[in-house]
Amino acid sequence: MNIWNNTSDFILLGLFNYTEAHLFLFVMVLTIAFSSLVGNALMILLIHQDVHLHTPMYFLLSQLSLMDMMLISTIVPKMAADYLSGKKSISPAGCGLQIFFFLTLAGGECFLLAAMSYDRYVAVCHPLRYPILMSWQLCLRMTVGSWFLGAADGLMQAAATLSFPFCDAHEINHFFCEAPTLVRLACADTFVFEYVMYICCVLMLLVPFSLILISYSLILAVVLQMRSREARKKAFSTCSSHLSVVGLFYGAGIFTYMGPKSYRSANHDKIVSVFYTIFTPLLNPLIYSMRNSEVKGALRKCMGQCAALSSFHSLAIVD
Repeated sequence: MNIWNNTSDFILLGLFNYTEAHLFLFVMVLTIAFSSLVGNALMILLIHQDVHLHTPMYFLLSQLSLMDMMLISTIVPKMAADYLSGKKSISPAGCGLQIFFFLTLAGGECFLLAAMSYDRYVAVCHPLRYPILMSWQLCLRMTVGSWFLGAADGLMQAAATLSFPFCDAHEINHFFCEAPTLVRLACADTFVFEYVMYICCVLMLLVPFSLILISYSLILAVVLQMRSREARKKAFSTCSSHLSVVGLFYGAGIFTYMGPKSYRSANHDKIVSVFYTIFTPLLNPLIYSMRNSEVKGALRKCMGQCAALSSFHSLAIVD
């Protein structure tokens, strides 16, 4: 097989075909993506506007919402434009940028979720020492560290992936540029890169996931000792909701980046990728925030202010 010119464009085969069923799925995905953008933007606005939400926990939530908004903006607009226009090409530079931003945001979210689980552990297990164990200084360090580690992983994998020579088959059977899918097109021995990528995935996925499981195990141990049945039920509901989203996000990532290639097909990879690029960003504001009484109170307060402002403008126009 001939080596393909690395300056030529890649072809993204996409997620949908041009059938009625796939058109319906395309509209549904766009609706979910738009709802996710609105939900996460609303979370950032509420946290910024309400002084009662100016705490480390809600600051971490605002960073999670920001990452989710940027993640959707990295993937969905290009996918939608390709489907609607029929032009599915992407330049090597564009492909590298997609890999970099995707891994920066997804990797950063891995560590941010671990930081959020530590915050919950301190709040439940050591509430009196919360201001010391979860200080603003530590919160900012964990946030910056999450962004930095995600960016380092994204830069390394994007540069390494595009350094390979590619064969004639330059069609990427995916709806965006993802490193494992692109590596399959390489006309070179990728064993060393795949081994290094596996080690990175252990650090980026399994280590934070283990910390999350440990944190919530300690939280559940404290919850089981609560005398109030209603308090236990509420805590169990909250923990199970958080862990379900964490399991969906990490499970999909582990399947894509650490699972054996021989047991996976391109269609399976695309379906799994949809979960952590489109569905999980919608669930995060619902699970982590909208079920929170303080966030609901801030939302009611914001809606009340908007209604009052609208009434004031209406009266001014009448006068």
